[in-house]
Order: sequence, then structure tokens, then C-alpha cells
Amino acid sequence: MEYKFTDADFEKEVLQADLPVLVDFYADWCTPCKMMGPIVKELAEKYDGRIRIGKLNIDENPNTTNQYGVMSIPTFIVFKNGEKVTSVTGAVPKNELDSMLQKI
Repeated sequence: MEYKFTDADFEKEVLQADLPVLVDFYADWCTPCKMMGPIVKELAEKYDGRIRIGKLNIDENPNTTNQYGVMSIPTFIVFKNGEKVTSVTGAVPKNELDSMLQKI
């Protein structure tokens, strides 16, 4: 299942989550973000119950975006136990994101 995160629920849904979390920082107008959308959705289904995967719209949630220094999109950040563990920026191949998640 793919989640939608916001500034209001980020602390609870991501930082306090009992599972690792992959956050896709994106914008509706971003073409590379749109290209990554189906990949993120597929990985969310693959890792359902093991890793929480979701999206955060940078235009609607500037506080979290600024807090984590997201300057380019799409940016993918993995959080575990409330800490940023790893990240990658840009439209990356599915196997690169998948490999990042397998290491968690």
C-alpha cells in the first residue's frame, strides 16, 4: 500500500513508524516524478508489511521538505527508527531503488 505523508503527520507516520519508511518527495508538475510513480507503487506492493512506502508533495508540505534539505525531485529518503538512513535523488532505475530497500 502506498501512503501519502504530510507535514502534519510526518512525525507520527514516518519518524515514529515501527517499520522502515521510504518517502518519495515529489511534485505533480515534475515529469521525472511522474515517471517514477508506477515504480514506487510497485515497490509499495512488493514490500507491503515490511517497509512503509509513500509520497510527500513538496509544494503542499514545505516544512518537511526544507527540514530534510530536499532541493531536487524526485528525492527518495529511507527512514528507520526516526533517522534518515539513506537517500537517492533523481529518476533512478527500479532495481536501484529495490536494492536500496533490500539493504534495510
